[in-house]
This record gives sequence, C-alpha cells and structure tokens, in this order.
Amino acid sequence: MTIPAPPSAPDPVRWLNNQPYLLLSLTSLFWAGNIVLARYVAGHVPPMTLSCVRWIGAFLMLLPFARPHLRRDWPALRTRIPLMVLLSATGFAINNTLSYWALQFTQALNALLIQSSGPLFVALWLLLLFGVRLTWAQLAGIAISLAGVLTIILRGDLAALASIQFNKGDVMFAGALLSFGLYSALMPRRPKTHQLSLISFTTGCGALLLLPFSIWEFSTGFTLKPDVLTVATLVYVVIFPSTLAYLFFNRGIALIGPNRAAPFFHLVPVFGSAMAILLLGEQPRLFHLVGYVLVLAGVVIASRQASAAV
Repeated sequence: MTIPAPPSAPDPVRWLNNQPYLLLSLTSLFWAGNIVLARYVAGHVPPMTLSCVRWIGAFLMLLPFARPHLRRDWPALRTRIPLMVLLSATGFAINNTLSYWALQFTQALNALLIQSSGPLFVALWLLLLFGVRLTWAQLAGIAISLAGVLTIILRGDLAALASIQFNKGDVMFAGALLSFGLYSALMPRRPKTHQLSLISFTTGCGALLLLPFSIWEFSTGFTLKPDVLTVATLVYVVIFPSTLAYLFFNRGIALIGPNRAAPFFHLVPVFGSAMAILLLGEQPRLFHLVGYVLVLAGVVIASRQASAAV
C-alpha cells in the first residue's frame, strides 16, 4: 500500500509573485508614503544624497540574494548594456532625484495631482517608440480613475482646480514622471533575466550615476544630519519604495504589460489621501468615497485582459 505524500505547504512568496494586481497596489502604497515623507523632510534631507543613498542601500540589501543570479545572467546583461544603463538612469537616477528635488519647491498636493498623469506618459512613450496604442478599455479606465483622483484632490469641488498654482517644482515632478514613463515603456524590452539580477544591476548602476551629483551636493554644505528623522527616512526609502516597490513593479509589468499596469499609478494619490486621514487626522468625507470608487473602477477596467492595438 502506497501512502500518498502529504500536500506541500503553500509558499506565500511564490503566491505573491503571481498576483500582479496586489503587487502593483502595494507598489502604489509604498510610493505614496515616499511622496508624503519626502515632502515632510524637504529642507532637512538633501534630495540628491537621499536618492543616492536610497539606491546604494537597496543594492546592498539585494546583493546577497542576487549574486548567483547576476553571475549566471551577466552575459545577457552585458550584451544589452546601453539599454540597462538607460533603464538605470530613467527609472532610478533621474526619476527619483527630480521627484525629491521637486518636493523642495512644491506641495505634496501638487505632486499627487501630477502623479495621476503617470499612465499618460507611459502611453505616450509606447506610442512614440513602438506604435502601441491604448485599447478603448485602457483609455476609459485611465479617464475614469483620473476623474476619481481629481475628485479626491479637489475635495469634490471642481472650482478648486483654478486655485492650484504650479511652480518649478511641479515642472520638475512632471519631468520625473516623463522619465519613469520611458522606463516603464522600455521594461518589456529588457533582457530575459531573473528579476533579482535586473533590480540589483539597475539599483547599483543608478547609485553610480548619482554619486557625482551627491558629492557635489555635499560640497555645497547640504549634508545628511545624524538624527532620528534622517535615519527613519533612510530606512523607509531603502526598504519600501525602493527594494520592495521596484521588485513588485517590475514583476507586475512582466505579468500584465506596461499599459495595463500604468493605471495603478492612480492608486498613489488615493493612498496618499488615506495616509492624510489616518496619520494627519483629516476627516473622511463623501468625496473620498466617491473618488476611491472611481479610481478602483478605472483600474479594474483598464487592467482587463486585452491586447493594445498596434
């Protein structure tokens, strides 16, 4: 008589690795916290140094796990070095430095509003570079979720849109999104490697690209202050919006593609407003509920299984 083998225990990591919608939602949550925190520490933590330390820390965290994969995947990475450097620059060095620098000059409200245009930048790059057009479902989903974002940020009052004033920080933040849109559009063209090889190479390369600018910033006298706020900021940005968020985002794009993943950008301002309610004591209002429903409906519609027209 053969005794059947006991069922294997579920592997939560493997399960999570195949849940693109959860991965992308967590990515948006971590990035929302990054925007809120970056605005809170503006003027206290130097932006270029913060971005450089962020990627050095992420690289060092990933390296022990990524080393065998990097060794195996190095021939594939080496043959696509120009693309890998471009991914490192657009998705890590330029994007993050511009966003942190922008938050020295603009409010988190403006940054969250501009963040909601992220899917449009992804769609623009896909159209310009590869001729990929949005499907009607993706276009409708982006429009609906954008309406939800505006409902939340404008507190249900469309007249408030006229009172929002944009400055150089807003232009810089839009530039950061333009850079990240290019990164998102190029991601499906990356060499086929283990995701730890990809993320460790791009974080390490991104840190190297930022190092000269961080040294220059240090020479101006804007240096890291050794206090609790600085340490807490560095710990958060290294672990959550850097290491985990980029692993999750890259995996999400690999599973469902950039156009279907892009509407999850709209969850960033949703989570940002929720953080304001929970952490800053703001009162939940009807417009929050309406906005959340619109955003989630748009994300569901835009991320439905469908191929973009070419």
